[in-house]
Amino acid sequence: MSKKAWRTHNPSGRNRVIITKELPGDRWLQILTEADCKVEICTSPDILSTEEIKGAFGSRCDGAIGQLTEEWGEELFSALKAAGGKAYSNYAVGYNNVNVDAATKKGIPVGNTPGVLTETTAEMAVALTFAAARRVVEADRFMRAGSFHGWLPTLFLGELFWRKTVGIIGAGRIGAAYARMMVEGHKMNLIYYDPYPNKALEDYVAAYGDFLKTRGEQPVSCGRAESADEVFREADLVSLHPVLDETTHHLINKERLSLMKEHAILVNTSRGPVIDEAALVAHCKEHPDFRVGLDVFENEPAMKHGLKELDNVVVVPHIASATIWTREGMATLAASNVAAILMGYPVWQEGDILPFLGDEAPKAAPSIVNARELGIQVYRKGTRP
Repeated sequence: MSKKAWRTHNPSGRNRVIITKELPGDRWLQILTEADCKVEICTSPDILSTEEIKGAFGSRCDGAIGQLTEEWGEELFSALKAAGGKAYSNYAVGYNNVNVDAATKKGIPVGNTPGVLTETTAEMAVALTFAAARRVVEADRFMRAGSFHGWLPTLFLGELFWRKTVGIIGAGRIGAAYARMMVEGHKMNLIYYDPYPNKALEDYVAAYGDFLKTRGEQPVSCGRAESADEVFREADLVSLHPVLDETTHHLINKERLSLMKEHAILVNTSRGPVIDEAALVAHCKEHPDFRVGLDVFENEPAMKHGLKELDNVVVVPHIASATIWTREGMATLAASNVAAILMGYPVWQEGDILPFLGDEAPKAAPSIVNARELGIQVYRKGTRP
């Protein structure tokens, strides 16, 4: 066991499950208790090292729930398997910190927590958008410093989004939700880039445009760009929502930043390495009217030198999913993944995972990303294993 402090819940449980961080709420503990699990939770806020996690496995560990701040690779999955591990779940929808192939080779299912972060993360992207555009943090510091001596016509002038163009990179669930909020809320035109068309989003914008016409107003438009560069050139505001892989690492670099408008806003609530942070710092220094909102960072928890000194950048500590409902929902899904695998349940394939947050959750694992590779049975609607 790691030298860091741990607490134990349901010590008589037959299945031993390791949780590398305290999770919010208590339903996730109920789920694991009902699955006859002895739950051991690290109470330290520090990020656990690979060696500390291996030490926590000990000679027997049936399952684990880990964090996106930890590298779950071949070493950890080998150790988990050697300890009798049967299941792992990431407490996140993303799993770029997890070597899924290594887990699959060891026969360990890997869970994640999709479906409860969409609106919450999109709302934070909106919050960062307006905090950056309307210079909220700068103005707050100004007030607290006692510098406000009366209204002035030129004090903290910002950007208006009404009837301008919003650009989205990655039109998945979160990107599409953010787009809808900005289009319908502020009558913005939309341009997006994604490898796959999002017809539902396009139809939504078209329907809203038709509604505006019935009101005698100019309709909004939606277009799928041929390249990401087209979005950066045309949009007044760009919000980043891509997956992180080799094609999107440093997607935002010196060249792409140079394509953007002088008064553009850039928002990132996806993954930090999507942005070349050093290039961003240089661009923001050279273009003080260019503004940025960041929830994630290239080398978390560190920021690149010079970033925190920039008044035209708003930074928050990776809290886009930080609402009570979402974080508790994530804990419920992560625990449900591990409990279901330990109890021999199939994997949910019905799309919407909200039934797992209700009073009568399906007897299934909400989301196992390597279920097909491991040949795990699929849940069929109407069946009760």
